[in-house]
Amino acid sequence: MIGVIYARYSSDNQREESIEGQLRECKAFAEKNDIQIIDTYIDRALSAKTDNRPEFQRMIKDSVKGKFEVVLVWKLDRFARNRYDSAHYKTLLRKNGVKVVSATENISQGAEGILLESMLEGMAEYYSAELSEKIKRGQTENALKCRYNGGVLPIGYTVDENRNFQIDHTTVPVVLDAFKHYAEGATMQEITDEMNLKGVRTKRGGKISINSVTRMLHNRKYIGEYQYRDIVYPNGIPAIVPEELFERVQERMAQTKKAPAKHKAEDEYLLTTKLYCGKCGCFMVGESGTSHMKDTIHRYYKCVSVKRHKGCDKKTVKKEWIENIVINEIKKIIDNDSLLEEIANTALEALGAENNVLPLLRKQYAQVQKSIDNLLNAMEQGIITPSTKERLEALEQQKSELSVQILREEAAKPTLTKEEILFWFHRFRRLDTRKLEHRRRLIDSFINAVFLYDDRIAFAFNYKDGSKTITLEELENSALGSDLASLAAPRRRKLHLFATTFLFL
Repeated sequence: MIGVIYARYSSDNQREESIEGQLRECKAFAEKNDIQIIDTYIDRALSAKTDNRPEFQRMIKDSVKGKFEVVLVWKLDRFARNRYDSAHYKTLLRKNGVKVVSATENISQGAEGILLESMLEGMAEYYSAELSEKIKRGQTENALKCRYNGGVLPIGYTVDENRNFQIDHTTVPVVLDAFKHYAEGATMQEITDEMNLKGVRTKRGGKISINSVTRMLHNRKYIGEYQYRDIVYPNGIPAIVPEELFERVQERMAQTKKAPAKHKAEDEYLLTTKLYCGKCGCFMVGESGTSHMKDTIHRYYKCVSVKRHKGCDKKTVKKEWIENIVINEIKKIIDNDSLLEEIANTALEALGAENNVLPLLRKQYAQVQKSIDNLLNAMEQGIITPSTKERLEALEQQKSELSVQILREEAAKPTLTKEEILFWFHRFRRLDTRKLEHRRRLIDSFINAVFLYDDRIAFAFNYKDGSKTITLEELENSALGSDLASLAAPRRRKLHLFATTFLFL
């Protein structure tokens, strides 16, 4: 893995040596876990209670470039001490393929912080989905009238003021020639070159590519078919290409279609940075290899210390087996109503304890409103002084400013009810554990760390007091069976291994 180090001290009273100590321990952790450090970001005499740190912000911007996968910190409080800032910036990093890892804390992240981060992401996703549904309703109304619903217009069409499709007579001949020539035996490249020579451009002004031609020859709009989601109207828009010619083109494309290239991307190892060797404490990272006959792919998690021949003798474990065990334990949590109630109460307490600014603002707002009411009552009773109007205007201005601050605070740190938290948890029950994305969401939300020993597996979940251990005997008696004693690969076949490690998005 490729990584960077972020170091920080918060007071001028602290010495430069504190930075050197952080860097030293981070580099030692990186060497132990096979992480290559390419850069360091250091903020001196700056508090983590604010995100206004120059090197911190530079690191966040650099993560967009995709040059590193891990941010190493001495302790997680070096990254942020504000739970909301921590959740926000970890989300940004994860979207850029970067994970934050502590070099000195045994468990990768603080439990309540991860749970809160995941919960806020889930609620944001819910509100986003709700907005999306409203947009889709409007687009469905357009579709029922065969109107343009956005996106790139196909070459040969324009849209009028009522969003109805119309034929663009200047480019129709080019479209017809493309269909005719392909049906007569011309190649995709020849048609692409011909269209570029004629000066045809895409609707975005770019040159025509083979992909553009392929999409065009597949597009059923050219025979007048309007389609939006599950709404399909034959003859819903003006046709350009005769249906008989369109079908001949489809037949030739099907005949000449090349076999799809073999998918070379390796599977995602969902427990990367969460699975630890119980013997030496190092990460266990993904590794895969093909058999000598190249007819079987083996996927495992392997201790970094074993990988680098540093003395640990922990055996590798099959990827599918350990991930299935973890998913099975998560399902036990989300199916336990009483446990979810406890977690929801804990999360609610954490939210209330963290947001101490909003109650203060509301209290100030109430005090200002009370002062305004007292002044108005005095004015109604005829008690007016030269400064009464000036004082009332100042209070009204203060009330307006507090109102804006409250709105900003509510938008930045939304309050959640217990019902909303439980609703978010219950949504996990509808996930399909056969789908990679759903499995990733479950592991990211609930698993803090997994420690793999020779005779047991220890779990650390993302909620208070969330820990559990499964013994070898229990696994052997379960439907999943035990793989703790299995070897890395078949003994009689030589494997060509190559390491693959991933971080969560």
